[in-house]
Amino acid sequence: MNLQPDTLLVLALCGYGIGAVGGLLFMRREKLANAFSFGAAALSALIGLLAALLFLSAGAAGPQITLLPPLVPYIQLSIRPDPLGAFFLVIVSLLGLALSIYSIGYAKSYFGRKNVGVLGAFFNALLLATTLLFVADNIWLFLISWELTALTAYCLVSFEHEQPETRDAGVLYFIMAHIDAGCIILGFLLLYQASGDYNFASLHHIGAKMAAGKRDAAFILFLLGFGIKAGIVPLHIWLPVAHPVAPSNVSALLSGVIIKCGIYGLIRVLFDFMGPPPLWWGVTVLTAGTVSAVLGVLYALMEHDLKRLLAYHSIENIGIILMGLGAALLFLHSGHPLLAALGLVAGLYHTINHASFKGLLFMGAGSVLHATHTRNMEEMGGLAKRMPDTAMFFLVGAVAISALPPLNGFVSEWLTYQALLQGFGTTESLMRLMFPLSGAMLALTGTLAAACFVKAFGITFLAQPRSEPAARAHEVGPSMRLGMALLTLACVALGLFPTQLIRLLDPVTQQLTGLELGPRVSLNNGLVLSALSGKAGTISTVGMVLMAACLLPIPLGLWLVFGRKAKTRRGPTWDCGQRGLTPQMEYTATGFSKPIRMIFKALFRPRRDVQREYDFSPHFARKLRFESHVEEVFVRRLYRPLRILILRVSRRIRALQAGSIHAYLLYIFATLLLLLIFAL
Repeated sequence: MNLQPDTLLVLALCGYGIGAVGGLLFMRREKLANAFSFGAAALSALIGLLAALLFLSAGAAGPQITLLPPLVPYIQLSIRPDPLGAFFLVIVSLLGLALSIYSIGYAKSYFGRKNVGVLGAFFNALLLATTLLFVADNIWLFLISWELTALTAYCLVSFEHEQPETRDAGVLYFIMAHIDAGCIILGFLLLYQASGDYNFASLHHIGAKMAAGKRDAAFILFLLGFGIKAGIVPLHIWLPVAHPVAPSNVSALLSGVIIKCGIYGLIRVLFDFMGPPPLWWGVTVLTAGTVSAVLGVLYALMEHDLKRLLAYHSIENIGIILMGLGAALLFLHSGHPLLAALGLVAGLYHTINHASFKGLLFMGAGSVLHATHTRNMEEMGGLAKRMPDTAMFFLVGAVAISALPPLNGFVSEWLTYQALLQGFGTTESLMRLMFPLSGAMLALTGTLAAACFVKAFGITFLAQPRSEPAARAHEVGPSMRLGMALLTLACVALGLFPTQLIRLLDPVTQQLTGLELGPRVSLNNGLVLSALSGKAGTISTVGMVLMAACLLPIPLGLWLVFGRKAKTRRGPTWDCGQRGLTPQMEYTATGFSKPIRMIFKALFRPRRDVQREYDFSPHFARKLRFESHVEEVFVRRLYRPLRILILRVSRRIRALQAGSIHAYLLYIFATLLLLLIFAL
């Protein structure tokens, strides 16, 4: 039976719908609801992944599919996967498959205390909404899917609503989601005013027909709207609040898919709809990406909450993606479409890489939380012996996000470096200085990210347990390990075989820049990745692995010659002359990050609270309590004053609600009069 990709896509959408309905139907039978809803999600994601790969392989937009007959004039609910939409469909399907399998075991921790059927229903609904978002063929379905994504994500973030922290995070996400929706609606209204049509086909390069002022206004609205969803600094405040309190499978979906909706929207609008970009667009996007990357990793280093640390790293990686996109916009402005394709591929490659390793890391954090019931790294330690598989999967994700070879994070950051470095020699005026400065900040970001994950892995998995729950921790079930294993394989495959994915991206670069990049960067039958220019570098991650394998016989031979007959003695770890090491002697997360906190104290403004209790003399302390606090500069300097201002204005506006029907009629009359004047 030869199924077409459009048929497979419809089957996947129907499967998500069935999974959502089944979760609600079986909500009183938690085991059945768990197996049915997440099993349906896994099968639907697998079908969607196959459909997406077939669409990408075809290299052209698929046929238009009408989902429902028009219920209201001008509103047509139709989908048409083009190469860009198909690529993001790969991301949501890959994450959906791994997370659905993982969730079958993870959701068991809610048995008897939370309704697993509701969790499975909203999980399927979120996958359905994001899938529709990426393949929508017109503004109407895009905005409907955008709102459905926001509402279902809000319900999932607020799943454990009994906790005040969770309710506050849900409300903040809900507010920010509707601010971004308002900005996007206004931006699309400007595009519609120029085109007179809601279909995406009529919006291609419509920006070239718009007046400069309206075009720039649309760019600002879209950057704000999609930037909030993506978590660009300083629009990111919902992200480190919502990720930690959500269920861990939902946190992985938020980081791997939901914030990618913002990236998809930016690429769709800036590269497909808005036409040739002016200089300041590229400078703005590149600057926003650089600032987001550096500040994201700096604030991640200060965190001791494992999931909050990962949330800040999502901001960092969104910044790296924007670096590639900003460079591509600058190259398009300066007339270098080939380098623009390189920057675009760097951003797209890091998009799928981030979805893979960040989904893996959040699943690893969820497994740790499942076993220890805490997110505080200071209460962990020694988990590598108790959870060896989880430790291995988390280590792979940590190496990948630190951009170390031969895993996938290294490849996409290397492509970003190449795009930035080549920009210095091919552009003129002050614009050329943007590239080396951003490259230097990217190098700083990579260094700090490696330090942060040395801390995250070392404090969490190594040394001795710092609490009783950590000492009693045990390995998670097989379905959770299988979900992590799938994304581990994705990280390895994307790292070892980058040229194959870049060839799959050729239809996307052809659609958005008019050029294919795959044949130009693939050397030696795809085993070597080039950076276009003869002066630029080449890498081969497969060659690195083979070289390491060839070097392995050397230490083995040395051991056979010198160490085979040596006597082995076993004893306790060296303890500096003490009777035995204790958890109190271990390096803490606070101590590990203190040098960075002191170097950047002008940014962090750390606040310390030291409390001492004495027995009989101030020289003999019985108990010492130390707390260190770091507050975000944007919360302190921007959002807190803004909140106070809004409350003050609201109190004054409240006087307009006087309770008088005559006053309300006057308001209506004045509004109608203003509308008539505007219409004329």
